[in-house]
Amino acid sequence: MGLIADAKNIQAKDPAARSLFEVIWLYPGFHILVYHRLAHWLHRHGRTLLARMVSQIGRRRTGIEIHPGARLGPGLFIDHGMGVVIGETAEVGANCTLYHQVTLGGTGKDAGKRHPTIGDNVLIGAGAKVLGPVHIGDNVRIAAGSVVLANLPDNVTAAGVPARVVRRNGERVVPSDDLNQQDIPDLLGEKLAALERSVTSWGAQGQE
Repeated sequence: MGLIADAKNIQAKDPAARSLFEVIWLYPGFHILVYHRLAHWLHRHGRTLLARMVSQIGRRRTGIEIHPGARLGPGLFIDHGMGVVIGETAEVGANCTLYHQVTLGGTGKDAGKRHPTIGDNVLIGAGAKVLGPVHIGDNVRIAAGSVVLANLPDNVTAAGVPARVVRRNGERVVPSDDLNQQDIPDLLGEKLAALERSVTSWGAQGQE
């Protein structure tokens, strides 16, 4: 997929995009793809210092930091983008969407392959962190603010800190063809409600 195709993909996914010209001229999520393609080419051809220089220029201008060694599939949509970090050995599949402040990072404990591998058609919500050499399957949704530290299979939705699967294979699944992030279980709220029920029940027993 060429850069024009990337821009058209962003326009199709973002209802706020009024024209292809607007995407090309104003969208940092598109601009960083331009910088990264050049930086990644330089990195693959052994020009690692120059590659880092290009990536750092892109970081300063967009607020998005992508290591030149990272492998990005076609159709990547980085929405808003500020604070997104993608590490050196990260791999991102086709037709993925990342919101602002997403991190595809390392844990500091691994060597070699130390960043995530993301499958196709994956959506990662704002502020979510995917850490370490974990594998995220195809058609996965990761809720905003989640921290993923383990592999996730295909066709699931994960939420929480640490993240756990909250939907699988059609049961409470967010539709895969839109960007809906609203219908996600509130794990913390559910735990607090359960705790409140336990305390109420304990208090009632104490009064008997």
